[in-house]
This record gives sequence, structure tokens and C-alpha cells, in this order.
Amino acid sequence: MAEVTLGLDLGTSGVKVVALGADGGTLAQALRPYPLLTPQPGWTEQRPEDWVAATLEALREVAGVLLAAGHVPLSLGLSGQMHGAVFLDGHGGPLRPAPLWNDQRTAGAVAEIERAVPRTDLIARTGNRAVTGFQLPKLVWLRQAEPDVFAQTRQVLLPKDYLGFVLTGQMYTEPSDASGVGALNLGSNRWDEEVLGALNLSSRLFPEVVRSWDITGQLTAWAAQHTGLPQGLPVVAGGGDNAAAGIALGLTAARPELGSVSLGTSGVLFAPLPSPTPDPEGRVHLFAHADGGYLLLGVTLACAGALQWLRDKLAPDTSFETLLAEAAEVPSGADGVTFLPYLAGERSPWMNPELRASWTGMTLAHGRGHLTRALLEGTALALSDTFEVMKPLAGVKSFLATGGGARSDLWLGLVAGALASDVRRSLHQPGAAEGAAILAMPAAGMYTTLQEAMAALQSQSRSIQALDTTQAKQQHLEALKQHRLPLLGRDS
Repeated sequence: MAEVTLGLDLGTSGVKVVALGADGGTLAQALRPYPLLTPQPGWTEQRPEDWVAATLEALREVAGVLLAAGHVPLSLGLSGQMHGAVFLDGHGGPLRPAPLWNDQRTAGAVAEIERAVPRTDLIARTGNRAVTGFQLPKLVWLRQAEPDVFAQTRQVLLPKDYLGFVLTGQMYTEPSDASGVGALNLGSNRWDEEVLGALNLSSRLFPEVVRSWDITGQLTAWAAQHTGLPQGLPVVAGGGDNAAAGIALGLTAARPELGSVSLGTSGVLFAPLPSPTPDPEGRVHLFAHADGGYLLLGVTLACAGALQWLRDKLAPDTSFETLLAEAAEVPSGADGVTFLPYLAGERSPWMNPELRASWTGMTLAHGRGHLTRALLEGTALALSDTFEVMKPLAGVKSFLATGGGARSDLWLGLVAGALASDVRRSLHQPGAAEGAAILAMPAAGMYTTLQEAMAALQSQSRSIQALDTTQAKQQHLEALKQHRLPLLGRDS
């Protein structure tokens, strides 16, 4: 028998629930998918009721495993996809499907925000420029495009916070997720009345902001009946998915030299900060961290997703292992072939949805291995472009690697070479659900503080040998020049 905390991560493809013991060991877990809606080109939505149904099923499965083993759940922490918008009426009911983090319908709303609040002011106050995927532009879009729905809207919640409301009947948020709305003042961790006032929006639309490890409510009788978990189970605010994953990896503002690099569908660089230090141009994101500090986040939109695209479109009957083995036989620089990975536009550092991907330098002498090698190098160097912006702002020297692409020594070696930094593979790769469970441990009494829990559960890692990317980097810079993109200080 063990006492456990539960962690829930509401992802884009499905919900994951884990139960962790005090030693960080996983005692139960469950996954449940739900559909992604694309009613128009560039729109991505999900139905909040699908999230609820999947969450109740996953919690019920984990509760059954724990009950059978005699384990005792003490608290539940929340995490989830950031930036989404759940528009609620006066009775707490969703008024429409929720636009997601990768929804691109809000270009007009972004322009309206920047007309009302100068970009430099918005970055200084909130850490970020207006971004199409953020929640605030979604609210402005709703007022423009669906005024009847906007008139009925009494509250707007982030995805994980909506689940918290369903489970407890209480509406709260916390800084790591709230800082991705686009209206949180990072100096005070409160909604910025001047930004919202300039847009003629009320701060009453948004929930109260509490600390990430605070208890926000207890499981209601209804939720207990539908999950098999005990009524009154404390529910903890938790963190946005990137912040919660950082908690699981032990990334904290107290150790700003350690960050992470994720080679998932997108590529993400994470650097913890003790104080809010934004890039003045807003080329990387500045969010609050779930440990009470802050974090810089650089996001390239196509990383392992680019390799998935290559395999699906050009080599559907070929394994990833074969493609990577072929790429390993090709020298640095792919014999002159260069890939710019802007398959979905680009976020950091260019913040340009109109950028497009390309292979250049191809001849009849090149084959599939060259295309794959150039793709791996191109994604690594896209992360390097982002790191050039982050370096003057952060003290990160070493990166823990996560994500599906981190299983490849070749790819990680290229990333280490491109970043000119120590890159380490974590021997255990916890994610946001595990981070949410750790955030719930102080409330459960397992550890006195969050910092104590993170220190006790720090995962082991090993360094990856950096590979030479000199030739690939030279070709990459030439390609940026051809696209009329700046070289971020590296042309001196």
C-alpha cells in the first residue's frame, strides 16, 4: 500500500492521468483520446464536453487500479495545453467549441490589440507580443466574429482550469498558464487592467490567480461518483504543460544553468529565470514558471513533426530507424543540401506564419539520406536561431533532452553541436502529467515544499557527444540571407 498523488495532463490529442508515489514511481496511468475539429482552414477546436468525458474515464481507470492495490490518493494536480479559450455562460456552460493554442483565425484580433497597446508596452507588461494562438486574441476575435456569443460570455477559462471547475465547482488559474493568455502582468502576477482597459475588456472575465501548488477546491460528490475517487480530494492548481514538464525534469529558477530541449512535434527550448526578463522584440516567450519563478520558451513549429512529414509523404513504407541510419552515413552539411523547416510558418524567433520550408542545393547526386540529414540539421539549427535570442537573457548552459526525437543519438548530437552546449538525455522522461502530480505533493504532505519534492525526484541523465555542424551552419546562414532573415548577431 502506498500514498499517491495524481497528475492530469489535458493534451491536444488526449488526456493522460498518472499516479505517483512519494519516490516518483508510477503506480498507475491511463490515456484517453478525443477528436480535433478543423471546421475551417487554420481553425483548430475541441469540444470541452469531450475533454470532460475522456477525463472522467481516465480518472476512473486509475482510481480502479489504486483501489485494487490498496493505494490511497491524497491530491490531484492539473496540467494541460496552454492558450485555449473556453467561453462560459452565466451558468458555467460552454457556449461553443474551444479554439486551441495552434488556431490561426485571430490575425485581425492581433492587429487590433497592437493598435490599442503598443507592442513594446505589451512585451514590457506581459512578457510577450500579441500572438495568434494566445487566449486574449481569441476573446477579441469572439467579440468581432460572434457578437451574440460574446454577449453571453461571463467567464473565459484555460483548458485545464475548465477541468478544475468541472471537478470542484471553483474557478481559478495559476501564473504559468495565465501568462500565456496575453493579459497577465508578470511583475504582479495579476490581470493587467491597463491592457484590458485599452481593449474595453473587463478583468472579471478571468478567474483569480493563485500559486501553482495551491489547493483550488475539493472533488465534488458528482465528480467522485463519476471517477471512483474520494469526495473531497484536494485539487491543486497545477501548471501549463511546458511549466509542468519542467517541474518533472527538475527545472527551477534556483538553477538557471539547467534548461531543456524538446524534440517533439515542435521543438522547444526551455530556460528558467529568477526574474521576468523579456526579449524586447518578443521573439521568444516569457512566461511565469510553476515554481514561482519565470521561464523563457522558444518554440520552433516543425521538429520531429518535420521528420514525420518526410516519412509520411516521401517514404511511407520506411521506418524511422532506416531513415536515421541513412542520414548517419551522410557527412555534415549533407553534401551541400540545406533544409529550412518552416513547414507551418515559424514562431521563434521569426514570429512569421508566412515563412515556408525548402530544400536547396540538391543535385542528381543526392539521395534520400541527404534529404533526411539536411532535415535533421535544419531543425537543430532552427533551435540554434532561437537560442541566439535567449542567450543574452538566460544563464542556461546545459539542456535535458526530451521528446520522441531525443531517442536518436545522431539528432541529439546535431542539437548539441548547433547549440554549442551540453545536451543530456534524461534516463527517465517524465512529462506534464508527472509534473502536475509533483505540484500536488506539498498539498498531500509528502514534501514540505515544492522545491524539496523537485530535489528529491531529480532524474538522472547522461551527456550526448556533440557533432560538428560547422558546414551545416554556414549553409543555414546563407539560406537565411536568401530569405532576407537576420543572422541574429552571428554575422559579425
